[in-house]
Amino acid sequence: MALLGALVCCLLAAWHGRPGLGLPLAPAGGRGPAAAVGQFWHVTDLHLDPTYHITDDHTKVCSSSKGANASNPGPFGDVLCDSPYQLILSVFDFIKNSGQEASFMIWTGDSPPHVPVAELSTETVINVITNMTTTIQSFFPNLQVLPALGNHDYWPQDQLPIVSSKVYNAVANLWKPWLDEEAVRTLRGGGFYSQKVRTNPNLRIISLNTNLYYGPNIVTLNKTDPANQFEWLESTLNSSRQNKEQVYIIAHVPVGYLPSSKSTTAMREYYNEKLINIFRKFSDVIAGQFYGHTHRDSIMVLSDTKGSPITSLFVAPAVTPVKNILEKQTNNPGVRLFQYDPRDYKLLDMLQYYLNLTEANLKGESNWKLEYILTQTYGIKDLQPESLYGLAKQFTILDSKQFMKYYNYYFVSYDSSVICGKICKAFQICAVMNLDHISYENCLRQYYIKHCH
Repeated sequence: MALLGALVCCLLAAWHGRPGLGLPLAPAGGRGPAAAVGQFWHVTDLHLDPTYHITDDHTKVCSSSKGANASNPGPFGDVLCDSPYQLILSVFDFIKNSGQEASFMIWTGDSPPHVPVAELSTETVINVITNMTTTIQSFFPNLQVLPALGNHDYWPQDQLPIVSSKVYNAVANLWKPWLDEEAVRTLRGGGFYSQKVRTNPNLRIISLNTNLYYGPNIVTLNKTDPANQFEWLESTLNSSRQNKEQVYIIAHVPVGYLPSSKSTTAMREYYNEKLINIFRKFSDVIAGQFYGHTHRDSIMVLSDTKGSPITSLFVAPAVTPVKNILEKQTNNPGVRLFQYDPRDYKLLDMLQYYLNLTEANLKGESNWKLEYILTQTYGIKDLQPESLYGLAKQFTILDSKQFMKYYNYYFVSYDSSVICGKICKAFQICAVMNLDHISYENCLRQYYIKHCH
């Protein structure tokens, strides 16, 4: 197992980073990390490639390039490769030295690399997740981290089961320091859990295993409620409502439609509709939703059946910069910090940080920078559903400057020259504003036909 050998090496790799690589960026003139504002980090899609190494033969830089020539490999990675360990160390070093006080961190899955199934095994996948967990614990020994499983956090990938498994058992043991007994029990049984935030007694995190609803998962074909997760979710939200708790939903595969392709939900459509109905029913309890998986930076607003905005959803960009050889665009590595009101857990703002990969490789050092502050960039007052809905409405304007900014940030400022034409823009806007089948199709009919014929 070359991959396993490389994994052990990268575990032993010493990290000689200089503290404070990131700037302690309290928003200028905005809210600093004062007591009045709660904060938490969101990190996702680490995709460690333990085989990554600099070599003259660019087809052999990393397993994740699948034999393609790495384009411009440097110490922090390459766009045709998943994350070298050094990139992952740099992001956690940045978070640790950012000067930002956070109450907790959410981590929404996908630790192993994008490599052919034969190159991994259950043992290797568990080893990679173990490496990422111990890395996080060594940087943040006192921080509660709330993880969710991704579709790559299993072997074979995507095939997450509806009963206990070696992987579910392994992560339950690894994540025990962050979770209580009941959370560990449901994590073992089906890969999902709910957990109170220790520093915020009335805030509950529900970590869903949405990989059970993912198209390629053949284990769950024709199952109406895989692992009884829907039933468990409703019952958990019901208890939170009775106990006057607010809930943040976290998961890997998001609800809604993919912004880059027409009429394609991220999960199977049947499951998407089912989840949307539950989220509508409990919108008074759900204060925000956070996902990964797409590797891109996007927002969504869930509306009720009458069209009024009721919940804000955020898809965070990946740490890995990987793309396949045919794609023109990818993302710079990103990580984000959310700000919320500690009295009612309403989301106030988001600070998106990124690493300009080209620059980092040239200089041989990682300078994680603030990419944007959401309210300041778009001139909105907070991250509440009404504010995001108003912003999405601005996107619909012809030649909207707001939308141009949004589309550049979608790729984490990877290439500002990229243009989103009318059809591309219709898919993007309809995905932001419409998460269920009927409203999404109506939106496409409205924008797509209006602008394309």
